[in-house]
Amino acid sequence: MILIVQRAVHAAVTDAVRRTFPQVEVPAFNVEVPPSRALGDLAVTVAFQLARPLRKAPKSISQEIAAAIGPIPGIARIDVAPNGYLNLFVDRPAYVRPRVRGDVAASPVAHEKVVVEHTAINPNKAAHIGHLRNAALGDTLARVLRHQGTAVEVQNYIDDTGVQVADVIVGFRELEHRELDDVRRIADTTRFDYYCWDLYSRVTEWYDEDNAHLAVRAATLHDLEQGAGAVAEMGALIVDRIVRAHLKTMARLNVTYDLLTYEGDILRLKFWAHAFDILRAQGAVFLQTEGKLAGCWVMRIEEEAGDAGDAESAGDDSGADTREKVIVRSNGVVTYVGKDIANQFWKFGLLGRDFRYKRLLTQHTGQVLWATTSGDTDPTAPTFGNASRILNVIDSRQMYLQALLSQALRTLGHPREAENSIHFSYEMVALSHETARELGYSSDDGDAQKKPFVEVSGRKGLGVKVDDMLDLLTDKAAQEVAARNPEFAPDECRRVASQIAVAAIRYFMLKFSRGKLIVFDISEALSFEGETGPYLQYAAVRAQNILKTLKERKGISEADILTSLDALRPDELSGPDDPHDLWALVTEASRLDEIVEQVVRALEFSGLAKYAFGLAQLFSAFYHKYPIVAEEDPDRQRWRAAGVAYLRVQLTKALDLMGIEVPARM
Repeated sequence: MILIVQRAVHAAVTDAVRRTFPQVEVPAFNVEVPPSRALGDLAVTVAFQLARPLRKAPKSISQEIAAAIGPIPGIARIDVAPNGYLNLFVDRPAYVRPRVRGDVAASPVAHEKVVVEHTAINPNKAAHIGHLRNAALGDTLARVLRHQGTAVEVQNYIDDTGVQVADVIVGFRELEHRELDDVRRIADTTRFDYYCWDLYSRVTEWYDEDNAHLAVRAATLHDLEQGAGAVAEMGALIVDRIVRAHLKTMARLNVTYDLLTYEGDILRLKFWAHAFDILRAQGAVFLQTEGKLAGCWVMRIEEEAGDAGDAESAGDDSGADTREKVIVRSNGVVTYVGKDIANQFWKFGLLGRDFRYKRLLTQHTGQVLWATTSGDTDPTAPTFGNASRILNVIDSRQMYLQALLSQALRTLGHPREAENSIHFSYEMVALSHETARELGYSSDDGDAQKKPFVEVSGRKGLGVKVDDMLDLLTDKAAQEVAARNPEFAPDECRRVASQIAVAAIRYFMLKFSRGKLIVFDISEALSFEGETGPYLQYAAVRAQNILKTLKERKGISEADILTSLDALRPDELSGPDDPHDLWALVTEASRLDEIVEQVVRALEFSGLAKYAFGLAQLFSAFYHKYPIVAEEDPDRQRWRAAGVAYLRVQLTKALDLMGIEVPARM
């Protein structure tokens, strides 16, 4: 929140320059933080930029500006340095008191509605480690936007008519000769998402045995997309059970959604048919009459979209000519990019029609999760879609297809929506060799050992399930918690260990730039030392323990501390011998809103993770240097305790933005 003071300083200096030197234009300048707090809390170098046009020394210019500046809220005094810097000193007690008391609310950023779509796991098997980064990034994106006051709607796209679901149906019908009741019984009596994981791998091998088997897949996919008959009925059961399993997995990671959008409803409610009519009428798609794509409806690819990736890398439904993208195959089956276009149009409110909605379940937070339906709509459903900005969290391999969504919007005369159709991309997640071995994934062959990491493949069944990863991390964390806290009951130990496991995963997924490949390592992620989620949790718990101990030993509650601040000597903040450490702790903690603004602007959350880590490090250095409970001077003791209380609040908020809970004890 020091940003508020910086903005006030910038406005005051700008006004003073205009009034004092009307003959020159005010140059762009920043309000900086000096390298040493002894020089000032803030500094302005605008005098150096004005020296040439005014033909004056910087010091003389700064003196005139300082004389023209009136009172600035939050600033105690202004000094002119010999070299011409304009140094400003914040009224530190006045700055600290309302912040540690929670009396300063963040200024909400006015935004229109934003849709964030993330996770989008194929409903054919258990969630795997590759989905972790998507969910962590998407959920954090929604959290930081809401922190700024943005109206956010979180959607999860369910591809219930895709080839992956068809493959599982093929497995049940062709490999295991199961009927609907058999599948229902298996779903009721097994870990169904795990069962389908293995079945999907077996189906892949079955296809490899004989290419003729692919005809069975094609026929099954066609029946699935028609939405009626035994195939569609089995598909609906499989999808429902797998989606519910995914939701339980994501709930363990503190991930929630507002709406599940089912691809089948895009077809059944004629969204695609309507979108196709619009695209065809505008000439955005055309029927190819020759070559390998004869009989297909295709979209010409613009230069920008083509540069994003060639059609051959875009999936099974790519066109042979990389300058044309198949939207509808020659057999009448819509490719998934076609359905994505219809869905994107609906999100922006451009389709002229709406889904029907039903209540699916109540999430672990008490929030209702809604889902689209082809049945009757619930009249109490909120309004979905009609966004001004859309952020689709999808890995970088889908860059080409996401570019086509923007192209379709531009082609149909919606340039603003095309600009606000944002692909929030990220790179893949691999495993360290040690972690792969610990999870039972062999990487002993020569080619795999040559790489510094282990790639996984869900299609081949060589993947790491999210729940298995969470279970292993929880078990390891429980051992550490029990060793540190032998008095913990087993249930409490397990609860804290679960919170630590989630922190380990989510922080690891966020601390790297999203354009960088992640090599996940259990030991690194779960460490209580270093740049990890558990280390940040431990810092917040330690801050809470200091305040708890102060109350137990000295009878001073946090409320007592905060109400007594007005009567305390400010020496600890700005006395003659003050090393500025407490002030540095408070001001750094107050920068959370500024950091959130930066990461939202850049759409890069590694900055938030590194900020939280730096804050925890600053706190660690502070409490090792300055006693609080043992401090004999009551004024110093209470100022320090107030700083710790504020640090705990801000660090807890930063962790919450990353989906990380702070245990009561650790």
